[in-house]
Amino acid sequence: MKLLLDTHVWLWAHLEPAKLAPRVAAALVAPTNELWLSPISIWEVLLLIERGRVVVRGDPRAWVEAAWARAPMQEAVLTRAVAERSRAVRVAHQDPADRFLAASAEVYDLTLVTDDENLLCGTGYRRLANRRALPRRSRGA
Repeated sequence: MKLLLDTHVWLWAHLEPAKLAPRVAAALVAPTNELWLSPISIWEVLLLIERGRVVVRGDPRAWVEAAWARAPMQEAVLTRAVAERSRAVRVAHQDPADRFLAASAEVYDLTLVTDDENLLCGTGYRRLANRRALPRRSRGA
């Protein structure tokens, strides 16, 4: 399977693996799967770091390069076809980054791995939901 990681899934894989659902965690290490990342995710990570919403040690660009080196992936390049498709892709909102991710999944025939409800509700591309099972409540609760 060819998997396009959304920004948060890529970050969680490096910084907070406990946030990955068991099914997603297994898919990310399966030797038969190809992992892909969009440059949009790199851009989003750098913005999150700049805004203080994600904390990494050292220079943010060096962190990104080190993360890429630890788990090399295919790059889902932003092409003219992706840009054109981003305006027609069916997602629940107009967020440009999400639209580029969904369009990349369509154009490159990838499965988008995401926790984002807006992307999970989209159509026209395959999705793998990062959904952790909720703990079962006891009968007395």
